[in-house]
Amino acid sequence: MNRTSGTIECRNFIQNGSEMSDLITNAPESDDQLDFKMVELFFFAYRDFISDADELLAEMNFGRAHHRVLHFVNRHPGLSVARLLEILQITKQSLGPILKQLVEGGYLLQQEGATDRRKRLLYPTQKGRNLSIELMHMQSRRIMSALGGLNDNDREIIEKFLIGMIEPEERELVEGLVTAKS
Repeated sequence: MNRTSGTIECRNFIQNGSEMSDLITNAPESDDQLDFKMVELFFFAYRDFISDADELLAEMNFGRAHHRVLHFVNRHPGLSVARLLEILQITKQSLGPILKQLVEGGYLLQQEGATDRRKRLLYPTQKGRNLSIELMHMQSRRIMSALGGLNDNDREIIEKFLIGMIEPEERELVEGLVTAKS
């Protein structure tokens, strides 16, 4: 600081190892490879899509992983832990604490497989089903509101688009999950 003028002088100011001349002051421009608008719309849509559920889950000391587990077990009672790991693409180590909380909290039951006792099968309790459905209502209201002014053809286009966002090798698995028991 210049003590006579009271202003700050920046000479060769370095922050985090970069000189001030490395600062970028303009936003990047879109091109054929960068679709900022669509990416940002996805960001904001996802943020708002999960916000209501996140708020309720946080009150229970749960997070998005709890929500996902509850959702898929509720939709597919008797789902094996191995299949759930495949769906969520997470490790046993990361799933373990989530399952423990949900089982101890009375939201899920875990049972041995009838033919293979090593297999662990997951079932929702009524408490788990109620929470899963409550979360689903929150998100469904937002989706129904967004689809409100669209026709059936528009919905089909949106579904095709969303399926197109999924890795090609995962599409068959996902389509089987989302079409079952619709």
